[in-house]
Amino acid sequence: MSAPGPGDGVPRYDDLPRLGELDIRHSWDVLSPEEGTLAFADAEAVRSAARSVSLGETIPLNLPIDAFDPPLFGRPRVEHRIVEAGRNEVEDVLGSLNPQASSQLDGLAHVRAREHGFFGGYQTVREASERAGMHHWARRGIAARGVLLDVEASRRRAGRPHDPFLGEAFSPEELLSVAKEQGVELRPGDAWLVRTGWVRARLASASGDGGGAWNGLLASEDMARTLWDRRVCLVGSDNPAVENAPGDRRVGSLHRRLIPALGMPLMELLELETLARRCAELGRWDFQLVSVPLPVRGGVSSPSNAMALL
Repeated sequence: MSAPGPGDGVPRYDDLPRLGELDIRHSWDVLSPEEGTLAFADAEAVRSAARSVSLGETIPLNLPIDAFDPPLFGRPRVEHRIVEAGRNEVEDVLGSLNPQASSQLDGLAHVRAREHGFFGGYQTVREASERAGMHHWARRGIAARGVLLDVEASRRRAGRPHDPFLGEAFSPEELLSVAKEQGVELRPGDAWLVRTGWVRARLASASGDGGGAWNGLLASEDMARTLWDRRVCLVGSDNPAVENAPGDRRVGSLHRRLIPALGMPLMELLELETLARRCAELGRWDFQLVSVPLPVRGGVSSPSNAMALL
């Protein structure tokens, strides 16, 4: 059900080699470990994204670094101190900063595909973090045409009960249906941001943990096929993992299919409420997405540091 590739010489998903005995295909011989699928957001795609900016509005997509208290999944609290560096100067000092404690970007050295290694086949964390570390993305920056797929709003308009904590999976067909309903054209090189409503509901609740279940993308091979064949450069969401949880072992892991196999970045825990409201007011769902990751050599993740420009 995927659209044909854009004639760019990149193989279709079904023509990529399988990764050992796993039911996933990889692009190790197609894309570089320094870029992964960010290569799909080439110069022409960036120029096209810039044409999406007509109002001059900027909408940051990042939650506060300490938005979750206590932090999700047992992560440590961020320590913030202000110190007097001199008679007339003060500085910030951050301790126990986990870049994935809030709105985050998963790098290509973040997830291993079992014994097959990280993206590119690198076996050790040291090698993977050097060859596919966050410093490469920090050096190039991330700019692309972003598209908001507001699944939560679509389901609400259809009168479907929508609880973001149910762990429901969004199929590729549903994502494409939402795009059609919103009247937005999907193009090669786009970054897809999927709104589930989880962040808003989670911050409004009294729960102190990750919740254990959230709605998100189906982790199937057909989802990976759809994202690859449409040349999506990045996928983001307002939940903790982009894919749904707890998921289904029989379906597999979207993290494994996308990060170490296809080289596709994920953004998680994005703040999409403001963007969703503004897109609905304007009746348009595309924008320029920019992100400059934390320039830490060998980093496997970063705060998302993302912004939409309308």
